[in-house]
Amino acid sequence: MTGTFITFEGGEGCGKTTQINLLAQALSENGRSCITTREPGGSTGAEKIRELLVTGDADRWDAHTETLLFYAARSDHLTRTIKPALSEGKMVLCDRFADSTRVYQGVGKAVSSEYIQTLHALVLGGFQPNLTLILDVPPDIGLARASARRGHEMRFEQLSHAFHERVREGFLNIAASEPQRCAVVDATVSVREVADHIRSIVRSRLGIAC
Repeated sequence: MTGTFITFEGGEGCGKTTQINLLAQALSENGRSCITTREPGGSTGAEKIRELLVTGDADRWDAHTETLLFYAARSDHLTRTIKPALSEGKMVLCDRFADSTRVYQGVGKAVSSEYIQTLHALVLGGFQPNLTLILDVPPDIGLARASARRGHEMRFEQLSHAFHERVREGFLNIAASEPQRCAVVDATVSVREVADHIRSIVRSRLGIAC
């Protein structure tokens, strides 16, 4: 594969979607061919599964079934969207990827690392992002932002404050354990400041103008 795969991670309301769009615009202005996508979703089949995962009551699925659904969606997304784009030399910017499962279902809902790692190996093998940007924001701020959106995809926002604290800690622990792949971005500052920081990381880590 000749393209570049960048994932955006973080808790609810951290601003991933906004920052993906801003980075995509900056890359396009510098002549880079890129696509934006999301998880769960990003392909026709995966979008169908997304509806099952992000709507309804918080306890709609037990944690292990939920994990299986995420990896089913990820498998379709990877096969039909991500890998084809990378093989064409494109940059792929993805709103959430496997780290979210490690954190939300693993750390947040206590699904064992062995269970997740088995699914990960089956679906992804050794495939991983070239760069993962973790947008960090305290849960109080992020949940307030998410609530202000008032969309229908609010299933995870219904979970306890303690859950969202575990999610934040989980992402920061991944960043600390994999510093070559991950970079933490303070998402409490202005949208423009976050975007500037992200572009700086992309330039320094990947040598890509944006």
